[in-house]
Amino acid sequence: MSRKRFHGLKRIVPRFRMTWNKYNLYNLSRMTSPNNTGTYFQQKWKAKAATRAYHGEQIREKQWQRMFTSRLNAVVPMDHRYLGEHDGSELAAGRGSGLEKRPEGKPTSHTLTPYMHMTYAPTERRLDVAIFRSLFASSARQARQFVTHGHVTVNGKKMPYPGYLLNPGDMFHVEPESVLFATGQTKDREQVKAGRELKRARRVANTRRAEKRTAKREKALQAIANKKVAEELAAEPTPKAPRPVMTDETEARKQRKADLQELVKQVKAILENKKAPPPAKRKQDLREINREIKGTMSVLNRKPVSEIETSIDALTSRLTNLYPSNPLARVAKIKKSDSKPASEIAGEAQSSTPEYTAEEKKKMREAVVLSRENPVDESKPYATPWAPRPYMSAFAFIPRYLEVNHNICSAVYLRHPVARPGLAEVPTPFSAEQMQLAFNWYLRRR
Repeated sequence: MSRKRFHGLKRIVPRFRMTWNKYNLYNLSRMTSPNNTGTYFQQKWKAKAATRAYHGEQIREKQWQRMFTSRLNAVVPMDHRYLGEHDGSELAAGRGSGLEKRPEGKPTSHTLTPYMHMTYAPTERRLDVAIFRSLFASSARQARQFVTHGHVTVNGKKMPYPGYLLNPGDMFHVEPESVLFATGQTKDREQVKAGRELKRARRVANTRRAEKRTAKREKALQAIANKKVAEELAAEPTPKAPRPVMTDETEARKQRKADLQELVKQVKAILENKKAPPPAKRKQDLREINREIKGTMSVLNRKPVSEIETSIDALTSRLTNLYPSNPLARVAKIKKSDSKPASEIAGEAQSSTPEYTAEEKKKMREAVVLSRENPVDESKPYATPWAPRPYMSAFAFIPRYLEVNHNICSAVYLRHPVARPGLAEVPTPFSAEQMQLAFNWYLRRR
């Protein structure tokens, strides 16, 4: 069914729906009083068709007929002082004798109670209707979809049935992402395109990450197998190796080991600098360099000296690229006698940190808070930064029988709706005459 046909823009008597759609708002704006022509049966049928299109159009007719009741809940406020002084017998005093004087203190309110507006009060107990009334969804059909998709809980438990009848005191909760999607503005074409590209990039990154995990797992299994083979070979008796003779190559390896140890000390000093700590990404790079240094030290006696020197130069250049202006990165030719204490190096690093004024710090703090409260995220199904959807203000009201907290997207069904003098708690765009005709239609069929 198309949107225009659903809302009936070309109909002489349009159908009003339980939705925030702009076409429905247009139909409500051109609403006129009903033309009560035809027989009484025809008037009742027209009123029933019009009211049912709004109240529970997602409910089957047979199901609604089972829900219908002729008992209409209402409350009439009474003066407690009058009730305490009189027992009601004074109202019958003088009847038939011409006494017309009203007892002193009796309430004299002539405000009518709109009982007929409570015809569709049973539908307000439904979970999907309560979600729509709480402004958590833009239509009753969307609220029904949220329930069936598992985005709604009642009293802490997932409720997949949109026709669940709420009892007084029940609390229902809708996922905040669903509420933001339902009540936020839609994306334009550029935002939709950016969101698709971002999702595609994330899928590629996840695939590569999964491949890396698989390769790492296979490498770990291969290392375990190699370890078992090495243990089996170690169990066999081997001749005692001769003691190595000190040569120039041994001295070179000792010097390379000292260089690597000095690199480890400098990386550790940068990581432990509490006055000017490096950012998270820089910490990851430093830890990776530290792991590579330790890996080079583990193969120091097995690889040639030339390869060890090449590895040291590569590590030195990486550290220099991370901290080009930092004294800690001056490790081209590391010598133990020329190295500085870690405390002195940390002090020099702190002295190069820029200082910000109080006003600049306040502005940066406000910018961070604003970015966290309403960030720009192209991957979301709604437009970001979030803004309420258009034509929402005309429908932004909450009935008295609901207590809603939009900060946590939860609401409590306090009690069943009732009629009061001059007020009915069931929201409806129809007049009392139309509701009375619809009530009589279903009353006849009971």
